[in-house]
Amino acid sequence: MDRHSRRSFLRLGGVVATGAMIPAYAAHTGIGRHEETASPKSASHPPADPLTALRHRWRDVTAGSGFDATAEPYRTRLARLGTRAAGYRDAMAPADASLWPGLPFPSLGATTARLRAMARAYALPGTGLTGDANLAAAVATGVDHYRRRVYAAGADQVGNWWHWQIGAPRNLLDAALLIGPHLTGPRAAALREAVDHFVPECRLDDYEGTSTGANRVDLCVVTLLRAVLGSDPAKVALAVSALSPVFPYVSEGDGFYRDGSFVQHTTVPYQGTYGASLLSGLATLFAVLRGSPWEVVDRERQVVFDSVERTFAPVVHDGSCMDLVSGRAVGRRPYGDHDRGRAIAAAILLLGETASAAERSRWQGMVKGWALRNTHRPMLDAAEEDDLGFHARLAAILDDDAVPAAEEPAGHRLLAMSARAVHRGPGWCAGLSMASHRIGHYEHGNGENLRGWHTGSGMLYWWADGHGDQYSDSFWTTVDPYRLPGTTVSTRRLADGAGEAWGDTCPPGRWVGGATDGAYATVGQHLNGFESTLEAFKSWFFLDDAVVCLGAAITATDGVPVETVVDNRRTGAPLVVDDGKGWAHLEGHGGYVLPCGTRLRTLREERTGGRERATRSYVTLWLDHGVDPVSAGYVYLLLPGASLAETRSRAADPGWARVLANSARCQGVRVPSLGITAVNFWNDGAAGDLAVSAPCAVLVRETGDGTATLTVSDPRRDLDELTVTWNRPVTGVSRGHPLLAGATTGARLTLTFGRLAGRGGGSNTVVVRLG
Repeated sequence: MDRHSRRSFLRLGGVVATGAMIPAYAAHTGIGRHEETASPKSASHPPADPLTALRHRWRDVTAGSGFDATAEPYRTRLARLGTRAAGYRDAMAPADASLWPGLPFPSLGATTARLRAMARAYALPGTGLTGDANLAAAVATGVDHYRRRVYAAGADQVGNWWHWQIGAPRNLLDAALLIGPHLTGPRAAALREAVDHFVPECRLDDYEGTSTGANRVDLCVVTLLRAVLGSDPAKVALAVSALSPVFPYVSEGDGFYRDGSFVQHTTVPYQGTYGASLLSGLATLFAVLRGSPWEVVDRERQVVFDSVERTFAPVVHDGSCMDLVSGRAVGRRPYGDHDRGRAIAAAILLLGETASAAERSRWQGMVKGWALRNTHRPMLDAAEEDDLGFHARLAAILDDDAVPAAEEPAGHRLLAMSARAVHRGPGWCAGLSMASHRIGHYEHGNGENLRGWHTGSGMLYWWADGHGDQYSDSFWTTVDPYRLPGTTVSTRRLADGAGEAWGDTCPPGRWVGGATDGAYATVGQHLNGFESTLEAFKSWFFLDDAVVCLGAAITATDGVPVETVVDNRRTGAPLVVDDGKGWAHLEGHGGYVLPCGTRLRTLREERTGGRERATRSYVTLWLDHGVDPVSAGYVYLLLPGASLAETRSRAADPGWARVLANSARCQGVRVPSLGITAVNFWNDGAAGDLAVSAPCAVLVRETGDGTATLTVSDPRRDLDELTVTWNRPVTGVSRGHPLLAGATTGARLTLTFGRLAGRGGGSNTVVVRLG
């Protein structure tokens, strides 16, 4: 269907439904139109019972609305849903140990998902089974049979708690609400009793354990559905009030951080999966409860709206969510990063319906830009497969010329509290994952991500034009897990699932983070190898067209070689290496510059892995530090997207980036053409024109207009005072900082900062006038 024809039936803003979809549903369920979608006459007579209105609203928001069921692609998708539901109905054969042959109990996920799909086919228009009483009766029978045989009050949980307290009850309650009067009386009461057994109200008493962050939101959703099924206004109020601990910023543990970090499982950055689930759940609850007596009005809910641009947008690149914030989920399936990005986009557009007009406008432009740039897994086509409501919203903004597509925002975002960094330059993007005393090396659990050991050892992801699927297409199941790009690792062999599960793999290193002025950044990691004696100091300096990478004091006694993996690209592209002149170039990807004479090891191989037994091509570049190195080091430049000529040119200009220091005391560079001096001080000391009184990160940028910015941070988060001296003439301070306790200008500049420890590793910028 072309864009002009779609405009005839799509409308964005609010939850909309066309006349083609409401009458059948209303006739068979007794549920009329929501006031936002009704005719003017009916809009003046909304349902008298607020709980009935919530049931209507839940169906509109979650089952799908805002599209014409007679138009493509909806007609085909709805018909397919109907065919699938009919197949489930016809194959249903309730028995002691199953509801469907070949799907033995408990089958908490698959069985309840089938019941929910059948209920959706009943509730949605155009399925061929809309309002079909026999289908609804089959759903009711299935729900009650499953409740009696598996999900019964008094039964014991077996296996993962999540399925019993979130996954299964949400599917069962959703199905019950969608079929309305076909599951009432004793059967509805028994289902409510079962849910109360597995999800008692006390689960919402304390904000701790498995009742935090995304899990808390999911538990509130289940509680809301249970309340609606039982017409229990007090329980609705509980579901809403129990959301409040999710909103405030946190300084440790699960939740949103002021710097944009989001953490789940205490030590795992998790904007992907858990974060997407949290955002989707809150967007759904805000939309369902809007205008009701239980509307979410907590003042701190603005944190959720702010998180769209502060927390989620930085880690979405052209519609895919970076794997560095997806924990154990990274290898679940090919293109999982695009699936997670699409889930975030869907949540953002739904959240926009309860946001301010200005926020909604910005978000629509942002999502539109993602969708237009995502050519590897087109977002609109994928949305057609799994979320018709999102498809309708996305199609509307794609067709709306008044919504400009936003470009990728240039600059740097340092998420210090989650040991992550994201940088965007012209035509490229990079993401960095590190481990610290508060963030684990990796997460495994439920048999997932068993070889992600080294993802926290400085893994540097990067995307150039045309390579948005670099880590999407079976990367995690085929890459060499000992040679992840950017990492410095001991090659000691590790067991699958080594270390504690659920991200409890934090090393002792505290100096992890850096400083950024929003455009450029200096980032560092005091690395303690995973289950290894390896120790090293690693720094990255993020610039316009390059990342300068330094390593120092690389030491280990594991009795095996230690390597720094310059890169490991999933490609079969030609590689050209000139050790004598200090450069390498990977066609169509980018270039690498190293000191002349550095021996760059390379390998081209085909690797096969995963359940699908996929085979992918790799080009690996690494530096061999030898067995049990003592104070080894490295220097190299990564040039994302650079041509062969550009790579040669940069290699021929060794003064472009000058290394000021590369030791266990500090690592720093000077880039004269950009006016940048950047140093990670692991201890007090001096490098170039900079001297400091304590461990810190310092980024200086001379802007060319007679001023300079000095940005400092306390990555260890323990400084009560810091003095920074810059050996340059300065006439005055143009803009200070609340923590700037003193400044001395003249032949050199001395700045004294107060308690940086309370800034969460955040950057603090002062602007000065040069002499």
